[in-house]
Amino acid sequence: MVIKNLKRGLSALPLSLSLALVPLLPLPAAQAAPAAPVAEVTTLADAVGLLKVTEENRTGYTASSFRHWNAGEDTTDGCDTRAEVLLAEAVVAPTVGPGCKLTGGRWTSYLDGQEVTGTGSLDVAHLVALGEAWDSGASAWTEERREAYANDQAADVSLATVTARINRQKADKDPADWMPPSPAVQCRYTGEWVSTKLRWQLTADDRELEALKVYAEGPCEDTVVRYAPVA
Repeated sequence: MVIKNLKRGLSALPLSLSLALVPLLPLPAAQAAPAAPVAEVTTLADAVGLLKVTEENRTGYTASSFRHWNAGEDTTDGCDTRAEVLLAEAVVAPTVGPGCKLTGGRWTSYLDGQEVTGTGSLDVAHLVALGEAWDSGASAWTEERREAYANDQAADVSLATVTARINRQKADKDPADWMPPSPAVQCRYTGEWVSTKLRWQLTADDRELEALKVYAEGPCEDTVVRYAPVA
C-alpha cells in the first residue's frame, strides 16, 4: 500500500538522509515482534562491490523449477502471492470477491510510468527474473528455497506490479541488456536489482557487473541499497 510504496521510494534518497528517516522507536516489550534479520544499508557502489562474479549457466532451467504462486504470506485469506502483492501495491484498492477475485482498483507501473485500472493488463514481476536467478546460483538451491524466492514478500523490492507489456520487454534480461526506458527510475531499478541479488546471495556475470558500475559510479552514486540476507 502507501507505506510499501514509500519504502520503495526511499531507495532513491542520499544515504545520510535515508538513515535519518529510519524509525528508531522500539515496540513496547509486551508487543515486540520476533527478531527479523538486520538489514544492511550501503551505497550502490559499495553494494555492487559485494557481488560475487561468475559465469552464468541456464542448463536445466524451466519456469516450473520455481513454484509460484503459492498461498502467500497469509495462508487464510484465500489469496495467492500474486493477489497479495496486487493488494499491497494498489494505489486504489480493488474489490476482493469470492476466491480472491479482484475487480477495479488502480496501480502505477513504475518501470514504465503507466497508471492501470483493473488487473487484466498487469503482471507481478520478479525484479530479478526466475531465469536470471537460476543462472546466478538458484540452480543449486533446494526446491523449498526456490519457492521462497519466487514468492518473496518479506522484501518490498523482490516483486513488483508492472504492466504486462513492460514485463515482456524486461523478460529475464539483466541490466547489461535491459533497463527501464525512463532515466528517472533507472537508479531505483538498479538499486533494487543489486539489493535482490545480495539478499539471496546471487552472483553477477562480467557484463552485468560492468553495467551496474556505470550507474553506481555515475548518475546513481547517491542511491541507497538495503537488503536483509536470507539464510
